[in-house]
Amino acid sequence: MKTKYIFLTGGVLSSVGKGVTAAALGRLLKERGYQVAVQKLDPYINVDPGTMSPYQHGEVFVLEDGAETDLDLGHYERFIDTNLNRVCNVTTGQVYEDVISRERRGDYLGGTIQVIPHITNVIKERIRQVPESTGAEIVLVEVGGTVGDIESLPFLEALRQMRGDIGRRNSFYIHVTWLPYIGATGELKTKPTQHSVRELRSIGISPDMIIARSDHPIEEELREKISLFCDVEKNAVIPMTTTDTLYNIPLILDEFGVGDYIFQKTKLEERQKPDWTTWQEMVAAMRRAKERIPIAVVGKYVELQDAYMSVREALQHAGLANRVDLDIDWIHSASLEEKDDLSFLEKYAGILVPGGFGGRGIEGKIKAIQFARENRIPYLGLCLGMQLMVVELARHHFGSQDANSTEFNPNTQHPVIDLMPDQREITDKGGTMRLGVYPCHLQPGTIAARAYGEDVVQERHRHRFEFNNAYRDELSQEGMVYSGLSPDGRLVEIAELKDHPFMLGTQFHPEFLSRPYRAHPLFTAFIKAAVEHSQN
Repeated sequence: MKTKYIFLTGGVLSSVGKGVTAAALGRLLKERGYQVAVQKLDPYINVDPGTMSPYQHGEVFVLEDGAETDLDLGHYERFIDTNLNRVCNVTTGQVYEDVISRERRGDYLGGTIQVIPHITNVIKERIRQVPESTGAEIVLVEVGGTVGDIESLPFLEALRQMRGDIGRRNSFYIHVTWLPYIGATGELKTKPTQHSVRELRSIGISPDMIIARSDHPIEEELREKISLFCDVEKNAVIPMTTTDTLYNIPLILDEFGVGDYIFQKTKLEERQKPDWTTWQEMVAAMRRAKERIPIAVVGKYVELQDAYMSVREALQHAGLANRVDLDIDWIHSASLEEKDDLSFLEKYAGILVPGGFGGRGIEGKIKAIQFARENRIPYLGLCLGMQLMVVELARHHFGSQDANSTEFNPNTQHPVIDLMPDQREITDKGGTMRLGVYPCHLQPGTIAARAYGEDVVQERHRHRFEFNNAYRDELSQEGMVYSGLSPDGRLVEIAELKDHPFMLGTQFHPEFLSRPYRAHPLFTAFIKAAVEHSQN
């Protein structure tokens, strides 16, 4: 079978939901018996989002092979329940870096390097690498940004060329657009969608399907209007009203016959009838009224919750596994630095400190960790949250505020967190951290070992600094247990306190491996402890 490619573009405005739509569509196709992969084409000139502030582009999602990628790849993996690789996220920076390196080697035999064909050819090469490296039979390709952005033009031109290269039966174009609501007249408007499709067609791409997003119900009359003016069959105009849970979107797409339509147009045979029973039960469980548990997430990027997308989803998955709803309060760590009274944190059943970089808000996080330790509130620390848990305990042990990470105080007398030895001579920031999946050996009888129920686990990392082994014995006197270690025993991967109901930190990022119907064991254990705390 020839690989089928489904290309998704966006119209009217950004953040319209292309990523979730691609992820949901991937699930839809997987349910019909096909192996699916998704690729994100990002128009920015950065090589990857690894050096970008979360305020710029949300969280950086790390793949098993260590690629730092767009947060949409998190959606892809969670919905499809697959592990993607670095070819599944392509940026303008990567493409130009590739072309320039080829030109320097003389690969182009002295020719003039141009956007067409050189840039577009490399983009098409990157697209074709997806089925080669993943074995996917159907590849979904999402173009970041919005039609009309100058940055997206080379990618859109490459997608236009793909139809000629692979044939119409092997290509399918979906345009995800937004219908604005005019409050004064109480109506949705299709004109921006019409203009967006016209812009797309002027590039040479005629969409085979339009997914119309809105916060308000989309009537049949509007579907007919979009069909008429955008030259798309009516049953290929899919209304996608904002839903109460993202995980309902595959069911909506299936209800409107999206899978059947794509299979008809691409001449694919349905290998199996989709069985949505488990998925429907999961969505129903999410909607069912349950006990509500308050959880505090103390971070430094809380103004943009996309910065903690995977953390939020992993918490929700764990709430579902424990049959509770979570009321998540996002607390800016900097706001705690000037507070002497943190008694308001007593109302939370659990406190979580996620990862991050830089010194802003660090002392506020440490104060929240101290409050969790002293008041026996369940605590989960992720990456930096684990490191600061160590710092807080060291300050308590030494009776000194000087204990710190050398990331924040290079001259600290007690560098309980320090730069990894192999990081000391590195000057480039991009793609040089400890990245990707590494094994972790669990110590019997610990909270971590009980949560996992396994001896060895594989987890994804993204950090430069580590627990300083010179302080292992000293901090163990305060009750710190090193419950997860690297295979050689050299690196502390999980630390926990033995005289606390649940106080645990991971050097890795467990949130990246959580799935809606298979919550991560550590998040599940954390929420279980939070439920027990709330009942005491």
